[in-house]
Amino acid sequence: MKIFDISRTLSAELPPWPGDVGFTYQVNGRIAEGSSVNVGSINMSLHNGTHADASYHFDDNGWTMEQAKLETYFGPAVVVDLTERYERTAGATRLPQVQISDLEPAADELEATGRLLLKSGVWRDPKVFPDPIPTVARDVPAWLKARGVKLLGLDVPSVDEIDAKELVNHHALGAAGINIVESLDLCGVSAGRYHFLALPLKIAGADGSPVRAILWRE
Repeated sequence: MKIFDISRTLSAELPPWPGDVGFTYQVNGRIAEGSSVNVGSINMSLHNGTHADASYHFDDNGWTMEQAKLETYFGPAVVVDLTERYERTAGATRLPQVQISDLEPAADELEATGRLLLKSGVWRDPKVFPDPIPTVARDVPAWLKARGVKLLGLDVPSVDEIDAKELVNHHALGAAGINIVESLDLCGVSAGRYHFLALPLKIAGADGSPVRAILWRE
C-alpha cells in the first residue's frame, strides 16, 4: 500500500490568507534547558494550510466543526487533473473556471466515490500565496449534488475568488450538502481513484479546522 500525504506543511513559511493570522510554533519547554519534556504551542488561523470549512464559516446558522459528519471525510475519492489546462493560462490575472465539461469524463467515478479532489497545479511555490486561483462555475455544485458528491477538495485556498465578497460557491456547495476541503497538496498524485482520509479536529464552535489529508491505494 502506498500512502500519499496531500497536506501542506504548517510552518511560519506557509503564507496565510491575506490579512488573516499566520502560523507560529513556540517551544515552551526544552529538555536541554532543564524541562522534563520538549513541549510547544501553536497560534494560527483555522484556515492555514490544508483545512476543512464548517458551514458556519460562511453562514451564521451553519454547523460548527464539532458537529461535522466524519463519514464525509473518509472513503473513496477521485482526483481530476486539470493542470494541463491551467499551465496554458499561466500569467493571467483571472483563470478560467472549472466547468461541468471538465468533470463529465469522471462522472461515473464521482457517482461511485462521492468525493472529488480537483488538481489545478497553480500553487507552485508553497511560500507564496497563489493569486489568481481557479474556481468552479456556478452550475457545478448542483451537477455534483445530482451525482451524489458530498465532498469537494481543492489544491487552492478557496472555492471562491480571492477578492470575492459574496462567497457564491461556498453557499452553493453548502446548499448542495457538499463539504469543502481547501489547500490540498496534490502535486505528487495522478488522476484516478483513491482512498481518502482528512479528519477535522473536534473544535467546539469553530468555523474550520486543519486536517492531515492522505490518499492511498491498496
